[in-house]
Amino acid sequence: MTPRFAFIGLVVADMAASLAFYRRLGLDIPASADAEPHVDVDLPGGLQLVFDTEAVVRAIDPNWEPSEGGHHAAIAFRCDDPAEVDKLYAELVAAGYTGHLPPWDAFWGQRYAVVLDPDGHNVDLLATL
Repeated sequence: MTPRFAFIGLVVADMAASLAFYRRLGLDIPASADAEPHVDVDLPGGLQLVFDTEAVVRAIDPNWEPSEGGHHAAIAFRCDDPAEVDKLYAELVAAGYTGHLPPWDAFWGQRYAVVLDPDGHNVDLLATL
């Protein structure tokens, strides 16, 4: 048997705040999930994005501590075109989320920007130039 990639897991300090951010990026997450300590979100292709509160992670691993320093994971959302990257970045920053890297034309051929989710995870916004 060959292992298969199953999910991306994020540890969050405030479940409702984190889920609100990802709803703005188009993920279909029911409002009832805001009060849950663990949330699975089905993604296209059979993958899942999984959210666990810090309390859940500490229940599994009592010695767990949040990471310090730069980002340790990134999630990317593909936009239809470069203008959508600019628009989505502006909307998220206007809504109070932290812009990390404003939109720019990357040398690898994409319009690219990075916004931080409520827990400081990098969320990349990209589109082919």
